Amino acid sequence: MTGATRGIGRVAVDRLAAAVPDAHLVLLGRNPGVAALSDDLGARGHPVSWLETDLLDLGSVRRATGELRTRLAARQLPPLRTVVANAGMQFTSARTETADGFEATFAVNVLANHVLVRRLEDCFAVPSRIVVTVSDTHFGDFKHNLGMVPAPRWRDPELLARTGAFPRPGTAAAGRTAYSTSKLAAIHLVHEHARRLPAGVDIVAYNPAFVPGTDLARDANAAARFAMRRVLPVLTRTPFATGMAAAGGYLADVALGRIAAPTGSYVDRGQVSRSAAASYDAVRELRLWDALERLTAPFLR
Repeated sequence: MTGATRGIGRVAVDRLAAAVPDAHLVLLGRNPGVAALSDDLGARGHPVSWLETDLLDLGSVRRATGELRTRLAARQLPPLRTVVANAGMQFTSARTETADGFEATFAVNVLANHVLVRRLEDCFAVPSRIVVTVSDTHFGDFKHNLGMVPAPRWRDPELLARTGAFPRPGTAAAGRTAYSTSKLAAIHLVHEHARRLPAGVDIVAYNPAFVPGTDLARDANAAARFAMRRVLPVLTRTPFATGMAAAGGYLADVALGRIAAPTGSYVDRGQVSRSAAASYDAVRELRLWDALERLTAPFLR
């Protein structure tokens, strides 16, 4: 699991540990958070391991999955049944560049997940499930983003992967556009992986909807962070937002298979639904796949 130390992931990992107490959890993340969470779960009697993983560094993802493959092959871990790719990031501009030369939002929300799944795709026991956390900001309308996030602006994936893909890349609006566009790309990628993964290995997209109080916007200014944590949580009393506990609980249920969802599905909170019409484009999905294979080739070997 990625993204287990904060927000809905922190809720979900506790729910997973409680639901299947003998399952061995492997947490991928950065220190000191991931080590502290592992220690906490271990102190409560849950089998747990952690691997240092920085999703902004695809080499780090490669090393972590390599170590995981080694432990699985040596039977130091039980068979791999579930991967929860929950980590996500939103930046205050679209010009933050990773050490690999990629735009940071696209790197974390799309490229890292592609490397993670591709590096593990032949390690799964059957049946198994991969869950990728997405966002309904990909719809691009007021109903789904309350006017806070611009609609996606699809470009050639080679451009989306680099800084400067959107007008005025140094602005918060460009950063939010990069976020909604990356989440549309993540849904496209789920569809394409669903066509290619081995039979019995399912992959689904999970949308928690707007969840105030998470650290998703931790790169934002102080006023925006205050609004997310202290003001906007009131929206959880309306259909426009989801409370942290509910969103994390749904994520755990999807991962556990308690919510029946065929491979390639979009799960909106607790039920299978339809993502935006623009997210169903097989030609675009194939082009995205081909671009990601080129961009991540050094990290897939």
